[in-house]
Amino acid sequence: MGITADATSVQQEKAPPGKPFGAAFATPLYMGAVLNPVNSSVIAPALVAIAAAMHTSVGGTAILISSLYLTSAIAQPAAGRLAEEFGPRRVFFAGILLVLVGGVLGAAAHTIPVLVTARVLIGAGTSAGYPSAMLLIRRRAHAAGLQAPPGSVLGGLAVAGAATVAVGPAIGGLLIGRLGWQTAFWINVPVAVAAFAMAAAWIPKDTDRVRGRSVRTLVSRIDLAGIAGFGGALVALLVFLSSLPEPEWPALVVSALIAVALVAWELRAANPFLNVRLLASNLALTRTYLRNGLTLLGTYVILYGLTQWLEASRGLSAYDSGLVLIPMGVLSAVSARVVSRRSRVRAPLIVSAVLLLVGAVATLFVDGGTPIAVVVAITAVFGLTSGAGTVANQTVLYQEAPPDSVGTASGLLRTFGYVGSIASAAITGTAFHTHVDDTGLRHISWALVGIAAVVLVMTVPDRQLAHADRRPAR
Repeated sequence: MGITADATSVQQEKAPPGKPFGAAFATPLYMGAVLNPVNSSVIAPALVAIAAAMHTSVGGTAILISSLYLTSAIAQPAAGRLAEEFGPRRVFFAGILLVLVGGVLGAAAHTIPVLVTARVLIGAGTSAGYPSAMLLIRRRAHAAGLQAPPGSVLGGLAVAGAATVAVGPAIGGLLIGRLGWQTAFWINVPVAVAAFAMAAAWIPKDTDRVRGRSVRTLVSRIDLAGIAGFGGALVALLVFLSSLPEPEWPALVVSALIAVALVAWELRAANPFLNVRLLASNLALTRTYLRNGLTLLGTYVILYGLTQWLEASRGLSAYDSGLVLIPMGVLSAVSARVVSRRSRVRAPLIVSAVLLLVGAVATLFVDGGTPIAVVVAITAVFGLTSGAGTVANQTVLYQEAPPDSVGTASGLLRTFGYVGSIASAAITGTAFHTHVDDTGLRHISWALVGIAAVVLVMTVPDRQLAHADRRPAR
């Protein structure tokens, strides 16, 4: 977050005629933003089928979840940095092409390593959508003479993702049940082609200059060493989390050592990839990252853990388990839309934290005899939590992040969410290590209670949120 965007590129962009944030501008951004939720939600009902096809345990397929999120955790802020340097439109297109390659490779795979490679490519490609969109929105607002874009535009990014999660499991379950697990990868092709066509037609060309700069200058401005250190620390952390419940302690030590070296490097870097000083001085921004990551951790524990339990323990098909999760996604989209139309952030964040705790406690009482209607109602609570929390945290980020590095800052917000998703894969993999049953679900529920309690304690006494509510309208 230490790089300064090319100010001239922002100043040279002319205010568009008519509505600056009309459908022609926003639709391709939303299409790009849904590529990651597509791959997050559609893969869930495919895990049992993939495990059977690859002759591995259901718990063993957790690497397909964690590999995408690990890649995304690294690539999101990196894509934001590249968008600031080379132009968000160019980075947007590059990401879509990676998604196409990953989708085709995954559909043709016959081994877990090839599937993991495909998920890595997809994770890198889908990471370009959100930070590029946030930077394009920031620049369009500047060109139109606005202090900030309409709240509905920022909220639209969250609504698009939530709506995808709403229909993703059901559509994925239906297609996987009829056409096989490969559909979880083939589905990327039409979505990516549509996003590419819309972006080519409707997103204005970048004004950022990419010629005339030496390789040494580019390496310094992008901070490749910082990106490599950040990635190394996360990879080692993933190795540790994936080893649970038999922890590989050396991996945790390596992660900590790399993290210390990364901090030391970034404190001296001219254009730090991870602006440690900003995170230390702007605690409101740092708390936003942590709060967003923990909230999504709780949401994804339900998304993946409950899906596996419904199929393996309750005997539901992939399609039926997807149907169970539809209300969760629908209410996530609805709550995101409602919150995006309001300027206040403290009340939605407190409500989100309370609902997360309510849902976690309710999950403690779920077992093999619980009616499906009750399970649906509980998942719906997590949907409300996810929608309200995502939009409110995104709004706080836009208010607190430096204007010249909103791409990297936005990517880092997603990074904390992906770290939460990686942790959710570790939790479900540990709980269902040997067998998917009610006992494992109970362990997941207690983990959820702890997560929700931390989010609530972080949110209620946070005075900076009330401060944000008293600022002039966005």
